[in-house]
Amino acid sequence: MMIDWDNLGFNYIKTPYRYLSIWKDGEWDEGTLTEDNTLHIHEGSAALHYGQQSFEGLKAYRCKDGSINLFRVEENARRMNRSAERLLMAQIPEEKFIHAVKEVVKANEEYVPPYGTGATLYIRPLLIGIGEGVGVNPAPEYLFTVFCTPVGAYFKGGLTPTNFIVSDYDRAAPQGTGAIKVGGNYAASLYPGQEAHDRHFSDCIYLDPATHTKIEEVGSANFFGITKENQFVTPLSPSILPSITKYSLLYLAEHRLGLEVIEGDVYLDQLDQYTEAGACGTAAVISPIGGIQTFDSFHVFYSETEVGPVTQKLYDELTGIQFGDVEAPEGWIQKV
Repeated sequence: MMIDWDNLGFNYIKTPYRYLSIWKDGEWDEGTLTEDNTLHIHEGSAALHYGQQSFEGLKAYRCKDGSINLFRVEENARRMNRSAERLLMAQIPEEKFIHAVKEVVKANEEYVPPYGTGATLYIRPLLIGIGEGVGVNPAPEYLFTVFCTPVGAYFKGGLTPTNFIVSDYDRAAPQGTGAIKVGGNYAASLYPGQEAHDRHFSDCIYLDPATHTKIEEVGSANFFGITKENQFVTPLSPSILPSITKYSLLYLAEHRLGLEVIEGDVYLDQLDQYTEAGACGTAAVISPIGGIQTFDSFHVFYSETEVGPVTQKLYDELTGIQFGDVEAPEGWIQKV
């Protein structure tokens, strides 16, 4: 195995083992590790025709002492089950989910990048509806798999602010599936995301679908802003995916940095009250927002080239916890 750990991108690299389990006749089988990275499913599978599928994303972190950390893995299990409930899919017992993740990390331990490289082992649990079918109905069977791949640090050379543009498109409908992690939400984001890239922005910003006056999400990440009064503010809406990273930052902002935290409306015409802003999620951790192109103006936050001090502190605290260098709140870390 020859991997340049310091120059990894966010791409798929085949690892030796993945976990596979099938739900049929009302129960899950025991599940097993397999070396086959191709899924063999029926052509009538509901996942292919009607989008009955959900996925998660989390990481394994190599610590300085060589041990391996998982960050809030039980929250991923619970979120996947909320997605399954919304799409009438078989739910996965939390202990089965966590067991599968740990087994995959253990089996592929040599692919967990070394401490200090900034790289991690990205873990992708996937739940799909399979089996014979052609009508618009829940699938008769379900497949749960977990695979992993080493990925590089999202930021080469540290945090770098980038610019975003407000989109005319909606990410999700009111009372739709915006709050669950399903592929259809991401498929719908490809076209507006490409439009943003074509205009040399990092990604687009989606507004609330009902009024188009409030920020909801930044590409496939959650938004946060720091006000002049030292408040950590993040949007609250039934259309937003509840990011585990965002809720971790809410806790750290309040309990470690002493900020007032608010989940509420972030109006597009009131951006001048924010001194810093960022996007947050598993892949990017924190992506500082330099500026936002709205429909009629370009608003710059702290700087287009430098990271704001609060954003930097939040990033250092969160990544320090994940890699084992900073004491974690109780229950946040599980060892593999």
